[in-house]
Amino acid sequence: MSSYAIGDLQGCYQEFKLLLERIKFNPDCDQLWLTGDLVNRGPNSLDVLRAIYALRDNVFTVLGNHDLHLLAVALGGAELKPKDTLQNILKCKEADCLLSWLMNQPLMHYDKTLNVAMVHAGVSPRWDLPLSLSSAREAEQQIRGRNNSDFFSQMYGNHPLDWHPDLKGMERIRYIVNCLTRIRYCTKQGELELTEKGAPGSQKRDLLPWFDVPTRPQLKCRLLFGHWSTLGFFKKDELVCLDSGCLWGGFLTALELKPDPNAYFQPAA
Repeated sequence: MSSYAIGDLQGCYQEFKLLLERIKFNPDCDQLWLTGDLVNRGPNSLDVLRAIYALRDNVFTVLGNHDLHLLAVALGGAELKPKDTLQNILKCKEADCLLSWLMNQPLMHYDKTLNVAMVHAGVSPRWDLPLSLSSAREAEQQIRGRNNSDFFSQMYGNHPLDWHPDLKGMERIRYIVNCLTRIRYCTKQGELELTEKGAPGSQKRDLLPWFDVPTRPQLKCRLLFGHWSTLGFFKKDELVCLDSGCLWGGFLTALELKPDPNAYFQPAA
């Protein structure tokens, strides 16, 4: 049995199919880890979601910001944006089934045997691994709860900028969700800066990639993430970014997690 992690799909169905062929993915025994943002902006969001749902017994995925946006629109907490490509999902005959499955996916996945964790964007520079996992579980309860339409209507926003254990209510949950699904840069003091999107080196002088904040606790595990297409496929110490910008003219990357934890696959030349 092999396991592979793949970066943001965002509706790039044909590229996803070709990558599965390239890694010779066997749905009878292999596993896929997906870094979230399964849908939106790309041309075939519904096909991607259907394909992953069909493979659901072999898939570990986390929620990305575009996946949450789809759920928010479906529950009336947000409006479609001009560049969204979600209409076919919302109108399809199996929409309720697909959206229910998506809503029950985690914000963070951790495999203790492999000592590998996965999120969509990153983790707070204030959190170690146990706090990252417990924070993700806390936000997931809101996403799946009876009053989740209230959550989705208040989900959008950049504040609060920093973590405090005594944060409460929607401010606490919004901070958690922003870290796990939107973070790229922080101030040198560890406060979130959610508007910068460029590659490292292009940001304002007082900002650092979230993983370079000097006071950040070591997670003591390998962490996979996506979300940052301008960073691209990137490996540093225990960190691996798998968003190689397929939606923006790049390609998809698959990282083998086992049996060879260092092999990776990209489109054949």
